[in-house]
Formats: sequence, structure tokens, C-alpha cells
Amino acid sequence: MSIKVRYFASLKESLGRSEYDLEFEGIATVSDVWRRANDGKPLPDNLLAAVNMEYVDWNSIVKDGDEVAFFPPVTGG
Repeated sequence: MSIKVRYFASLKESLGRSEYDLEFEGIATVSDVWRRANDGKPLPDNLLAAVNMEYVDWNSIVKDGDEVAFFPPVTGG
């Protein structure tokens, strides 16, 4: 399975990359994608996730070819 992982805003800067191509076998959730793409690092507080540009929860299943994006909450003023 091939997943495109994308990072935005301060998360991109703290990880030092904006995207990552992840290859793995088997069924995976969004939280599995985070752990595999980030060497088991814990999830940052308040992190948001989207699959194919739609907000999802951490237990959502990802499929081959999906794009999974992670980003901090956006505030406005």
C-alpha cells in the first residue's frame, strides 16, 4: 500500500519535511500512518488529520493511494 503523507504549518517546520511517501502492508488507521511515518513519535496535542482533504478521526481506515494530511489547529483573529 502506498500513502502520501503531508504536513502543514508549524508541524512541517518541527518535523523538517512537508511530505513523505509511506509504503506498508495491511490495513492501517490514520494513527498507524502517523506512527509509521514519524518513527513512533507521540502525537502532538490538538493535531488534526484529513484523508483526501476531509477531516477524519484517528481510527479512520486508509486505503492504497490515499493522501493523509496532519496539521495543527488554525486560529484566526
